[in-house]
Amino acid sequence: MTKFLGTGVALITPFKTDLSIDHNALARIVNYNIDQGTEYLVICGTTAESVTLTKQEKKDVIATIKKANQERVPLVLGIGGNNTAEVIEELESTDLNGIDAILSVSPYYTKPTQEGVYQHFKAISEVSPKPIILYNVPGRTASNMLPATTLRLANDFKNIIGVKEAGNNVGQYLQLLKDKPDDFLIISGDDDLALGIVLAGGAGVISVLGQAFPKEFSHMIRLGLEGNAKEAYAIHFKLMDITAQIFEENNPAGIKAVFEELGLARATVRLPLVVATEGLKEKVKKSVALLK
Repeated sequence: MTKFLGTGVALITPFKTDLSIDHNALARIVNYNIDQGTEYLVICGTTAESVTLTKQEKKDVIATIKKANQERVPLVLGIGGNNTAEVIEELESTDLNGIDAILSVSPYYTKPTQEGVYQHFKAISEVSPKPIILYNVPGRTASNMLPATTLRLANDFKNIIGVKEAGNNVGQYLQLLKDKPDDFLIISGDDDLALGIVLAGGAGVISVLGQAFPKEFSHMIRLGLEGNAKEAYAIHFKLMDITAQIFEENNPAGIKAVFEELGLARATVRLPLVVATEGLKEKVKKSVALLK
């Protein structure tokens, strides 16, 4: 699945001051990313505040992104949850025309066993009309999908093509890279570790920061895929401060503060999230000025 090599970005959902979706800003961000080298776009992931979007809003977001994209880059749609039957119903009822793959998060809150995680994705795999990228993010799910479970799924189901690993656990990444099937994609979900994982054999990243600095971030990852560590790390070091800053309070409040500083979208988020503090905005402002 070479279409998912390189930099994908987990798009935000921009809001107006009245908390309605700012579709013009969303289209701007899509074009900004494609024009500056982002390889693919991820729709309705965690960074999109998807849990606060209604079903109709999700449809509207997908439509806006498809229209702006004009089939220029692959699209990945987030469809996941902790109710397996509901995830299957969403998969079967969503118009997936123009969608290249599904990103599906490991079940959260219920804390299933590894066998439960396996059976959840087995059930999804058996009905999904699109390839599936697993998403392991223990900090949000309170449950770590262990490498053995990920690899078992990778070996058992041909339409499970990769994993977005976001546990910030280098040992777990390396275990996956060592034992994965040849064509299975190990995608970093940790912006701070992405380059190192790519240099170790990873397929790329699904990034939060990358959508604000697509030219720099995607170039860094491409250099990593080419094995050019020295040049790639020069970019990594330039991005280190802002990478830490955008996750300092919450995601996506941090990245939205960056977008506001860039003039591409407002910093508005929906409750229970709150906008970045003035202190963080000031740090972001200085970092953005250095990168411009």
